[in-house]
Formats: sequence, C-alpha cells, structure tokens
Amino acid sequence: MSLAKPAMRGLLGKRLRFHLPIAFALSLVAAAAFKYGVTEPRKQAYADFYKQYDTTKEFNNMRDAGVFESVRPTGE
Repeated sequence: MSLAKPAMRGLLGKRLRFHLPIAFALSLVAAAAFKYGVTEPRKQAYADFYKQYDTTKEFNNMRDAGVFESVRPTGE
C-alpha cells in the first residue's frame, strides 16, 4: 500500500479562495474598531477641550509667566 500523492496542483488558488475573504473581513472589522474605538473618542475629546478653551486667558497666563520674549508681563 502506497501513500496518496499530495494535492499540489492548484493548492495556492484553493487556499487563497479560502483565506482571502477571511483576511478581507478581518481587516474591515479592525478598521471599523479603530475608527470607533480610537479616532471618534479622540475627535470628541478635542471638540470638548476647544469648546471651553479661552485663547485670551491662556495668552495672558503665558504672558504673566514670562514665556514670551516680545511681550512684557502685565506687572512690568
């Protein structure tokens, strides 16, 4: 009794027909998870931060701290 020959002809195409749709579906799931798990909360956090951000108040705080060389602090 001899061993059966391995099916080598068309092996790549057969395996690709099986694995390619799975890889495509998993990549779509990963992209959707990244979009809704990372980027959307990040965009919302930036939006929430800039709703309350006062540029004039921040500028005055930095000016009083002496961050700028071209603008003198208020006390001087």
